[in-house]
Formats: sequence, structure tokens, C-alpha cells
Amino acid sequence: MATDTSAGERAAENGTTDTILEVRNLKKHFHVGGGILARKSALNIRAVDDVSFSIKRGETFGLVGESGCGKTTLGQTIIRLYNPTAGSIIFNGTDISSLSSQELRKHRRGIQMIFQDPSASLDPRMTVGSIIAEPLNIYGIGTRAERRERVRELLQVVGLNAYFVNRYPHEFSGGQRQRIGIARSLALNPSLVICDEPVSALDVSIQAQVLNLLRKLQDEFALTYLFIAHNLAVVAHISDRVGVMYLGKLVEIGEARVITEEPKHPYTQALISAVPIPVPGRRRDRIILEGDVPSPARPPSGCRFHPRCPIARADCAQVEPQLREIVPGHWVACHYAE
Repeated sequence: MATDTSAGERAAENGTTDTILEVRNLKKHFHVGGGILARKSALNIRAVDDVSFSIKRGETFGLVGESGCGKTTLGQTIIRLYNPTAGSIIFNGTDISSLSSQELRKHRRGIQMIFQDPSASLDPRMTVGSIIAEPLNIYGIGTRAERRERVRELLQVVGLNAYFVNRYPHEFSGGQRQRIGIARSLALNPSLVICDEPVSALDVSIQAQVLNLLRKLQDEFALTYLFIAHNLAVVAHISDRVGVMYLGKLVEIGEARVITEEPKHPYTQALISAVPIPVPGRRRDRIILEGDVPSPARPPSGCRFHPRCPIARADCAQVEPQLREIVPGHWVACHYAE
């Protein structure tokens, strides 16, 4: 898809490319089962396992991978809906990974989230006005009249009529509900928004509208996005850079164009091969991966992708590859990326 000048590129031109978010060796493990009366021993689910990356102010960093690879858990750990098992989350120069709830409160205004399912993320007992105003109420921002005016303004910003304030979520379509969720995420004027598969539950035509809205809002409010999705075509369309995730780990990071045109990791190549070419009569040579995704409770030794990798060799099962920069700005976790 053709794209115009990105927010990240504009930020670079203006000299504002400082890092807004840095994730260092982040881990989130879940302990499942076990206990005195349990018949089976506890499992340690390594949902996010030693992930590191950074996002510059004003850019969109896309995160893509199969369902169950840990994308959503990573996003929810960054925003501290989950407490990390290990690692650091540095937001605006402050490590928020171990802050208490009280200490974290002042940082939450700057980082907000758009959830995947707009039907589940909106309280059906609350009006649209109450839903969008809730962050303002929690932080005690403005008078009651000022909050009402702010809610009406946000509805118009996301393309909805201001008179919708007294309606309930069930009265809206899926696309409209997602716009309400977007409006709520903007209420506190955040600098970073985590978009957790914000279009996956929508029809294709509505997806395009919401993506265009997100781009418009990024330009208007100088937002930075962590955009999570399983559709690589969508991620590449909206992102400046892309990180590819497999079984709790990042396996490739690079500019969106480079990732889609010159993927180096075999897993990324398989994902790209499944993306249709928007030209009649043209198609890609599909790479069909054999086997199922291994369990994050019992990941394979060495490279986690080696049981399904078409170019795996003996040492892939023994030595875990580390992310390495094969060309400037392009990082790959593969022994044979070249």
C-alpha cells in the first residue's frame, strides 16, 4: 500500500526523535496449576520472555505475530495491567516497571490503551458520556461543565455526533464503539497509546476508516503508537517500524518497508508469503509452516522456531540466537539470516 510521510519521519525532520518508551529484557511469566491438592505440577507459562525494543516519540511501532505469541500480554505489561516478572519499562525517562500503584498514577495519564474488543471494553451500564468522562473524573480534571464539554469535543474528534453522550454502547455499531474507545483513550491527552488489535474485530471497510482516523489523530495530537495486530499487511501500512514476535520473543525488528520487502527471518518470510498482492493475476509463493506452535510452557531448546523452520540445522536446536543488527536498523534473531 502506498503511504504518505509518516509521523516518525516528520518527528525526525523536526529533531524530536528522543525515545519515549524503552523496554529492556522484559519478562512476564504466569504460574498455572500446582498447589497442595493439585495432581499435576505447576506450569510456568513464558508469555513474554526477554523482550527488548524502543519507540521514538512521534512514531508508530508495529508488533505482529500469530495468536498466542504474547503480543497482547506484552502491551498489557507495558501499561502495567500486569506486573512484569523481570525487566524494565522506561517511559519518558522513568522506570515504571516496579512503581507502586500510587507512584504509577501520575504516569498513567501519559500512556493509554485502545482495547481489541470494543463490545467488551465498554461498560454496558454506562452512557457514552460517562465512559469517556470516567478518566477525567478519576483525576479530578475540570468542573462538571468542563468535563461535559470535553466529552462532546472528543466525540466530534473521533467522527461521532456530540448528541450521542446519553446513549449506551449497545446502541452503536462495532466501528462506532471502537471510536468511543479511542475517544476515551484520548481524554487525558496521552503521549503514548497502545493499540491492541484495534481493527481485528471490525469489517474490512470499517478497518480502513479506523486506521485513517488513528493516523489523523496522530498528526493532530502528536501521538506515539504501539500498534499490535496479527495482520502484517495492516501493521506494515500504518507503522514506521515493525517488530515480529514468535512464542514470547522478538525475532526481527526493522523499518516497515524493509520487513515487508526484505524479510530475513524464516518466520517473517512465512508471514509475508501469506499477504495477498493487490494486483490481479499476481500471487506470492506460499511458505507453509509444518506443525503447530509449541506451548509457551515448554518452549523448544535453542531457537524456538527451529521445529517449524525450513532452513533449520543441527545447532539451531542447541544454541538460542540473539537479536543482532545485520544492517543498520535491521535486527534479526537467526543464526543463518544472511
